[in-house]
Amino acid sequence: MNLELIYPMAAMVLLTFIVLIAMFRSRVAAIKSGKVNAGFYKTYQEGSEPRKVAQFSRHFVNMFESPTLFYAACVVGIITGQNAAALIVLAWIYVALRALHAYIHTGKNSISLRMWAYFSSWLVLLGIWGTLVVGVT
Repeated sequence: MNLELIYPMAAMVLLTFIVLIAMFRSRVAAIKSGKVNAGFYKTYQEGSEPRKVAQFSRHFVNMFESPTLFYAACVVGIITGQNAAALIVLAWIYVALRALHAYIHTGKNSISLRMWAYFSSWLVLLGIWGTLVVGVT
């Protein structure tokens, strides 16, 4: 059994962890500076987050949306023994695009660049699933 798809999966987990740490640090800094009341994080209903903190928070949530389909695809690839070079390359491209999306979203947040990176990652994800489907037929 070839487990090469584990590496891009692990990279996505690491990327998610990096976003988590950045989100946590931005929240702590916002609380310490008085820009947000710590009570906001009890229910997320009283007050609001500063824009930059909200960007990190929203991006962290985003890491559990379409990437779950990526993880599922990698697991399917491993279980079905599909480990063609194309599938592995597509998986790494997906991770790279998601890292670029994270950099853009949590940085200057250019909408046009962010949407390009996001949409491109979806096209690659569809390519991954297409490769899997063709591989089992």
